[in-house]
Amino acid sequence: MSEYKFIPERSIDSYRKSDSSFIISVILMWGIGIFTLYVCSTACATALTQDPLRFVKHQLIASSVGFIGLLFFAVCPLNKLRKLLPVMLLATLILCILTFIPGIRYERNGAHRWIKMPFFTFQPSELVKFIIVLFLANFFDKYCRKSDTDEEKTVGPAVVVLVAFVAVIFAQKDFSTGCFVLVIGLFMFYIAKAKMTWLLPFCGLGIPAVILMILTEEYRVNRIAAFLNPNEYVQSFNFQGNASRRAIITGGFWGQGIGDGLEKLSNIPEVQSDYIFAGWTEAMGFIGVLLYFGLLIYFIVKTVKIAVKCPDRFTAFATMGCAAVLLFQSLMNVSVVCGLVPTTGIPLPFFSSGGSSIIVTLCMCGFIINASRCDYDTLDIENFSGRASQGEFETLDVSLFK
Repeated sequence: MSEYKFIPERSIDSYRKSDSSFIISVILMWGIGIFTLYVCSTACATALTQDPLRFVKHQLIASSVGFIGLLFFAVCPLNKLRKLLPVMLLATLILCILTFIPGIRYERNGAHRWIKMPFFTFQPSELVKFIIVLFLANFFDKYCRKSDTDEEKTVGPAVVVLVAFVAVIFAQKDFSTGCFVLVIGLFMFYIAKAKMTWLLPFCGLGIPAVILMILTEEYRVNRIAAFLNPNEYVQSFNFQGNASRRAIITGGFWGQGIGDGLEKLSNIPEVQSDYIFAGWTEAMGFIGVLLYFGLLIYFIVKTVKIAVKCPDRFTAFATMGCAAVLLFQSLMNVSVVCGLVPTTGIPLPFFSSGGSSIIVTLCMCGFIINASRCDYDTLDIENFSGRASQGEFETLDVSLFK
């Protein structure tokens, strides 16, 4: 009988471990989000479906799928993940196209942004936020060179892919998400230090197109008018925003608690979704706001530190992109709830009810966990070192992340 010996290539102690404090912050954000959804959605769920836990159950089912995605992105070797990117990019594009096919798409309020799934509907544009970050991170790691001429030649494919996804999302009548994906794409170009000269002609065509898209949809014009005239349209366009702000004021310093006093939250349309932060603030008050932002800042700071410690550009860029998606979404949603910007329909990560949002959020967290233990031994180091020695890459400029 043959004898087998297991001899490690290096000491176990030399491997980087997953950042446990980041994992704890993910669990806390998810747990507080489920708790907030339970507090805010029972009255609305009872009125709509006679089941007070309808939205909570939906979120738990989606979360189970999201945690599977988290585990996949947390354990999948990064070099293998990069090889899967073309398939993931194509699959995401196909999912976006499926929203235009009758019988598969799910339409609501004139928009067809979702596709029907066995237990919930899925919004492919949410997945685009994550996949476009991975694609651009991989693109800039492979093709951005020191030579200005080479760089101008290679940014073209990235621009085409970014604009293509933004155009498809716009065609789904999801203006806010399309603009958000574009902003994330520009952020990726910035941290990769790519030349932005291509942006000038694009803006020359893009800005008039965006203005035209706003003016050709009545509900978008109404949102702008409501934002500019907060004391007008109080029973129509401004009803949701005014109810949200009243809830925030009612919360005071200590909050109203989680008892029967929150039944009036059912008067805020979509309180379980885009306006859930108003419910959290009414329940927990200013103390709750400080707690949320404290945890959010800790979450983002840990992510940025993980990005800075990554040994390759792909992982660093992708981790920073994930941090930008979650931070920008959070700030945008809170700004809408507080009346600082017009209504956008951008969900609050970890909190807002919606299977697509929580699934993609947890998948991004899984990638960040993977990045937290990334070291040179997990990379295709021979290929990486060879390209670096040829001067293909600049040294990772961590000053961008500090």
